[in-house]
Amino acid sequence: MIEKVVAFVTRDLAVNCELLLFKHPTAGIQLPAGTVEVGEGLETAVLRETAEETGLTAVTIHRYLGWADDPLPPHGVWVDRDTAVYAKPDPASRHWATLPRRQYVTRLAAENGFVQVSYVDTDGSREPRYAPYQITGWVLQDALTRTRRRHFYHLTFAGDTPERWQVQTDGHAFTLFWSLLNTLPPLIPPQDTWLKRFR
Repeated sequence: MIEKVVAFVTRDLAVNCELLLFKHPTAGIQLPAGTVEVGEGLETAVLRETAEETGLTAVTIHRYLGWADDPLPPHGVWVDRDTAVYAKPDPASRHWATLPRRQYVTRLAAENGFVQVSYVDTDGSREPRYAPYQITGWVLQDALTRTRRRHFYHLTFAGDTPERWQVQTDGHAFTLFWSLLNTLPPLIPPQDTWLKRFR
């Protein structure tokens, strides 16, 4: 399966504690989160992702809040490892592209231990949206999974930060800020539904 981690980072454990959020330049307000690397432990992953997306390293895991599997459309699957895309359902056919681990694709057909999948890249920063490119081809069936499990953690931070600061990651500048739990701004879906796990 693909495993993900989500970090609810607070400055203290008081009733009105502040939660750390960030604003993505195009995707809205979010929680620190990311994908567990192959062979990486969950706690190591949540600390690494928190450091990468917030710049904070003086954080402590307070408690594990449980897990949930992400829902999928009937024909949706995730790529479980970097995998070759073939022109035909045959490893001797032309290998013309590679799909990276954790990529979401649509399942079209199955034959001889292969699955025909389609990936469409969309540019969400333009209106109207358009697809710069598309990959459709055959991949080995055992390179795909329908399970993406998300693990939730409460982390605490003891220290000082500016009111707002920026971190460069994944080719974007994230703007970090603290927000009181009782006056949180709207988070992007489905992250807005994750808050019940923390509260």
